Amino acid sequence: MEAQQKKFDKDPKEKEFVEKLVTLNRTCKTVKGGRRMSFSALTVVGDGKGRVGYGLGKANDVSEAIKKSVDKAKRNLITVPMKNGTLPHDIIGKYKSSEVLVKPACSGTGIIAGGTVRAIMESAGVTDVQSKSLGSNSAVNVVRATFDAISKLMDAKKVAANRGKTLDELWG
Repeated sequence: MEAQQKKFDKDPKEKEFVEKLVTLNRTCKTVKGGRRMSFSALTVVGDGKGRVGYGLGKANDVSEAIKKSVDKAKRNLITVPMKNGTLPHDIIGKYKSSEVLVKPACSGTGIIAGGTVRAIMESAGVTDVQSKSLGSNSAVNVVRATFDAISKLMDAKKVAANRGKTLDELWG
């Protein structure tokens, strides 16, 4: 009986990720027989412990587009350095004409951000952050600008190691 139940349970690796659909776009192509629909999905995947990734998938079916984007997001995970549920310092991320300003916040503030940045921060497990999207508000560009900001964040341990000092020497 237990062996049969194990077959139908999903892998524990798949349960560890939080998947959020940021946008779903429908495009039409007019062909000889009529209109042909196609879909593109932008999703954010995170484990809630500091790892997050995004993916863009395109297909003729909605579910296939979402599945492709989730698979790409799982392959492109990056680590977010966190300090007490927030970011270590403020940073501006840029991608084309989109800019995203991300600032740390006091505990209890929550996530003050737009829909795309909010999805990324919730998936990463960040609980307190402030953000402002500047320039273009295209969802794909805002996500890429946010990931640019996250990749520029510096962790205190790495900075101390690069300088050849301990954390106590660095922070006094």
